[in-house]
Amino acid sequence: MKRLLFIVFSVLLAIGAQAQTDRTHIRQGNRLFHQQKYEQAEVEYRKAVGKNSANPQAHYNLGCALFAQKKDSAAVKQYEMAGRLEKAPRRKAMVYHNLGVVCQQHQLYDQAIAAYEESLRNNPNDNETRYNLALCKRLQKNQPKQNQNKNNQNKNKQNKNNQDKNNQNQNNKNQDKQNQNKQQQPKEQMSKDNAEQLLNAAMQEEQATQQRLKDAMRQPQRRKLQKNW
Repeated sequence: MKRLLFIVFSVLLAIGAQAQTDRTHIRQGNRLFHQQKYEQAEVEYRKAVGKNSANPQAHYNLGCALFAQKKDSAAVKQYEMAGRLEKAPRRKAMVYHNLGVVCQQHQLYDQAIAAYEESLRNNPNDNETRYNLALCKRLQKNQPKQNQNKNNQNKNKQNKNNQDKNNQNQNNKNQDKQNQNKQQQPKEQMSKDNAEQLLNAAMQEEQATQQRLKDAMRQPQRRKLQKNW
């Protein structure tokens, strides 16, 4: 089971004002860290690093405070710096153990394996680091298969989206065609109605003309009176 070692290092008493200042900020940061005030602890640890950038404990503790705030990339940088500066084997092992945990959580198994191996070189008796190392190697072995499955899923999803899009386009075309037919049908119907109306009007006019002729034939013809000479 992977577990981050949130163990903040205490600073040994040292001679000189510079070391005393580092120690003060780290102690203040430790109190805040244990109170889960990670942002404030980060500020104190950064002050310690600012006073003495070669202090591995300040970098390690700062990395823990950053990781607690889920600032993983920044935490990795501090762990890497602490790993380069730290000389005590057990502390060095803790630094690389935490570095491995961060990499493992992001599925960076190559980096995680390298960190765990470095941790075990400094502390071969750490069973938890050994377990994490074995787990990462197994996950790394299965990763290509997982990536292939993920790629296949993405491909199938893309194909489905394309098919749905094509179906939608076809439906839109059919709908447009239906709408066009509906628009044309009233025009055709209207033209037919107009023709019938015109024909009826012509027939009525013809009937009226015939009626006028009949009426004219029934009336007596009037002779035009000639002027007497």
